[in-house]
Amino acid sequence: MNGVEQIPNGAHPDEPDLHIGSVTGRLNWLRAGVLGANDGIVSVAGIVVGVAAATTNLSAILVAGIAGLLAGAFSMAAGEYVSVSTQRDTEQALLAKEKWELAHLPDSELDELASIYEDKGISPELARQVAKELTEHDALRAHAEAELGIDPDDLTSPWQAAGASFAAFTVGAILPMLAITLPPVSARIPVCFAAVIVALILTGTVSARLGGANPRRAALRTVAGGALAMVVTYGVGHLVGIAL
Repeated sequence: MNGVEQIPNGAHPDEPDLHIGSVTGRLNWLRAGVLGANDGIVSVAGIVVGVAAATTNLSAILVAGIAGLLAGAFSMAAGEYVSVSTQRDTEQALLAKEKWELAHLPDSELDELASIYEDKGISPELARQVAKELTEHDALRAHAEAELGIDPDDLTSPWQAAGASFAAFTVGAILPMLAITLPPVSARIPVCFAAVIVALILTGTVSARLGGANPRRAALRTVAGGALAMVVTYGVGHLVGIAL
């Protein structure tokens, strides 16, 4: 039996948690997409229900809904772009610092990497061997993943994040738009309300399962928030319609 087999979980030292990290990253992206769609559903549902309570004019409802969809989608995209850009800048700064340390302090960096593996339960001799072999193979990747939790070749793209947020919000917003415009006038608000509640149960359950939370509790919170938004905007729209 060689020393490599002593590493926890039977993982090879070259790839300690790559598969786990990759799957976790995909799940996080999927969960973010579901939450983005949820925002689109609630935001646009509140707008169209409020306008529909004030007027039966379909053009006015459509204009308000489309305006809400575009404003919300661009707002989500811009916010995500700024957030991910900041994160990426921080990661690049950390990688630059790591490159400098590897170039100027190679012995200290090797000791640091070996110490990290020792802290995970590997014997000092094997930890030193693993650290040395990983450093010889790809020093920056080995140190970035072990010390910073960063994959140098897989930094998040701000444009990709912004596009995903825009798309998720738009997909969610389309549902209340269709639910408020397709039915007859008398059924618009009830149909939209029912469709949104069903959609929120679905998004709340899916996001909870992806995040490992209680699906029922998450769905109830999501539905309660969406229902409250629609009730409030309906009440405001109804009062405005009476006043006008």
